Amino acid sequence: MTIKEKKGFKLGVTGGIGSGKTSVCRVFTVLRIPVFSADREASQIMENESGIQDKLNSIAGRDLYTNGRMDRQALASIIFNDKTVLEKVNALVHPFVFDNFRKWSADQTSPYVIMEAAILFESGASEYVNKVATVVAPADQRVERVILRNKLTKEQVIERMRNQMDDEARIQLSDYIIYNSENDMIIPAILKIHEEILTFINL
Repeated sequence: MTIKEKKGFKLGVTGGIGSGKTSVCRVFTVLRIPVFSADREASQIMENESGIQDKLNSIAGRDLYTNGRMDRQALASIIFNDKTVLEKVNALVHPFVFDNFRKWSADQTSPYVIMEAAILFESGASEYVNKVATVVAPADQRVERVILRNKLTKEQVIERMRNQMDDEARIQLSDYIIYNSENDMIIPAILKIHEEILTFINL
């Protein structure tokens, strides 16, 4: 890795739905490491990019913007029940997300930056980061967290989990693992990763 790449170091943070990616990233922000949420960025793009709206409606086979705002529940019910539609939506939106990430990261002055993405590997976002940390939690705890947070049924959460890469596959592709069960302490794990990256950057 060149000196230039070290200065522009990017850490990817990923994990299945309900694993606790957001909680992990909050700790990094306390350490003054800026976080780019790919999922939030994708939502904003689908909401505000007029050129994308017509294409999304075409993919979904219906008008998702009848009230002037995107019907997120309608889109979720479609994409999480049809993998082909999910792949088409991702292929449409992700190039915009990656472009925005490049512009955003170039403007940061921190030692490194983070891209948080639920489907970091599946979307190809892993190509835009130097190393990856995967957040892992037991499936039953993940289901409980998402039911409470998103007001979904157990069946809906499990269906969404099935549409994502499993933990074993993510772990094989990752440089760091952060365990986030009810009995795990995430802060020491995050601090260790943070110190390792700072040491590497400053070598």
